This record gives sequence, structure tokens and C-alpha cells, in this order.
Amino acid sequence: MSSEFIFRLVGMILFGTLGVIIGTHLGDLAGDPPEYWAAIIGLVGVLVGLVLTPLISIRPIRAIRATLGQVSTRTLFSGIFGLIISLVISGLLSFPLSLLPEPFSQILPILVAILMSYFGIVVFVSRRNDLFSALNYLPGKLGDSGSGGLQGERIILLDTSVIIDGRIADIARTGFLAGVLMIPRFVLNELQYIADSGDNLRRQRGRRGLEVLSQLQKDPIIPVRISDIDVEGSTQVDDKLVILARQMHSPILTNDFNLNRVAELQGVSILNINELANAVKAVFLPGEVLKVRIIQEGREPGQGVGYLEDGTMVVVQDGNDFQGMEVEIVVTKILQTAAGRMIFARPDGEG
Repeated sequence: MSSEFIFRLVGMILFGTLGVIIGTHLGDLAGDPPEYWAAIIGLVGVLVGLVLTPLISIRPIRAIRATLGQVSTRTLFSGIFGLIISLVISGLLSFPLSLLPEPFSQILPILVAILMSYFGIVVFVSRRNDLFSALNYLPGKLGDSGSGGLQGERIILLDTSVIIDGRIADIARTGFLAGVLMIPRFVLNELQYIADSGDNLRRQRGRRGLEVLSQLQKDPIIPVRISDIDVEGSTQVDDKLVILARQMHSPILTNDFNLNRVAELQGVSILNINELANAVKAVFLPGEVLKVRIIQEGREPGQGVGYLEDGTMVVVQDGNDFQGMEVEIVVTKILQTAAGRMIFARPDGEG
């Protein structure tokens, strides 16, 4: 039995009872039998209660919950703090205002309380970042004594794709990711759903993601946290992740191109592993000499293809004759594509 159905029943009883009472009084005033009016108005009250009760009870509550669910904790705290401060100030002003002659002594305290509450919430919400920055310098908090104070830990949200990718474990061990790696429960549920998929490839990818997550949890130097926090008003995992990142002011670690673009449009910071991989690749200039093993034939006649340790493809002109061999090459051109960086070269010694 749903809560909305229960509220409808309660509303039918309350409005029906109110209709019977009103109908009885109307019958007495009209000089007609009160039972006739009580029955008619009572039925109208039952119908009104059946239709209007959810509109004035459950649905407004759900709308308020959905709105509050999309408001960040920092904004909510600042608004409540501003409301409390403004009510205290308006309470102090109410005594001198109550000494004014009527009707000012009755109207002005209420009007001042409303205006102060509004301006208090607006000011504190608009200056929430400055407020929390000031709290960071309060002594005796989570930080070292005398050196700072409220040192909140940095939270990095993990996407499903980056867990399945597997490189996150090696990157986290290097210590370059400063902060706590948080996996929301809905991301874990999606990972489990992929691992239980009927498609063999998807099932393998999901199981690999679960193994990577298990490795992260077992590593003592990598702070990992599974959070039960959820986001109401959305069913898509990517949408929930973006909303949660906005609420927590946290970056999202991903390699999903679409999530990357959507999050950037909404002002969410993104840590993209693919961009990191491209950034840490070695930089070569035309004319530099390096060694590479030719492993296969290229697209064009006579070309040979090899790969550097970081995965960069090297296309060697007239390199097919050296297939299976490690040769010295001279870089002739570097091409940056959407798929990554490509190096064009020729065997050393050729003009």
C-alpha cells in the first residue's frame, strides 16, 4: 500500500467529515432536513479529499525533497546559517519596534523578520565560498594545531568506465591522485549489472571492473570509500554522478567522452585518464634518433609499424624490410590525432 493511497484515504475521511458538518449547518439555515444537505456536501468533501489530498500533501513534499536533493551541502548549510543569524537579529529588533504606536508595533516586527530572513539567506548563500574559506582558518579543527584547521579531505568520484578500464589502480599507486577515491553505490550497482550481463564481452568487462575495485580496496596506500549516498530525481548513472559532483564540489575521474562533455557544460571538473595518458607520453622532435622494434607492415608499400613503450605508434618509411628487428630511426614528423599521437620516421642512415 503506497503512502499516496493512505493520504487519499485520510483526506477523504477528513474532507468528508468536514462536508457533513458544513452540510448540517446549511440544512439548519435553509430550513431543510439536515441529513439531505449533510449527505450532498459530505459526498462533495469525499470527492475533494480524494482528488486534492496528494496535491496539498505528498506532491509538494516530493518536490521539496527533489529540489533539496539537487542543492549542494555547502549551499544548504549556508542558507540555514544565514536564516538563523537573520532571525536572531530580527528578534533583537522586535522589542524596540514593539514600542511603536499601533499598527506599526504589530506589523513592523513581522515585516522585518521576513525581510531579514530573505536577505540573510541570499547573502550567506552568495558568499558561501568565502564563509567556508574562513572556517578553514579556525584553530583546533581537523588540521594540525596552529597550522590551519578545517582541512577537508578531497573527494574524487569514480565512473564505471574508469573502473573497468583498470589503469586507475596503477595511477593511484603512484600517489598522483591526492584525495579519497569514492565509488557511489549506484556506480557499484551498474558495475554488478554489467558483470551479470548475458553478453560475454560485457560480462568480462564487468568482472574485470570488480577485480580492479577489489585490488583498490586491498591496497593500504590507496584511500577508497564505498558510499551509499544517492541522488533523487534521476535514474541515469551519469546524470546522478554529475549532480553528486556538483553537490560535493568534487571532480569525476572518467574516460567516458560523453560524460566528459556533459560534466564540463555543467561546470564539473573532470579528470580524464586518456588525456593524462597523452600528456605523459614522451615528446620527440623532428631529427631525434630513437630505437623501435618493427612488428608489422604499414598501410603504404614499404612502411613498417612499431610501438614505443608508452603505446605511441611509430610509422617507419621503408621499414618493412626490418620487420621483427629493433632499429634506430630518425623522427621526421609528429602527428596528433583524436586517437593519440603518431610518429613518422625513417631508418637512421637514409637521406
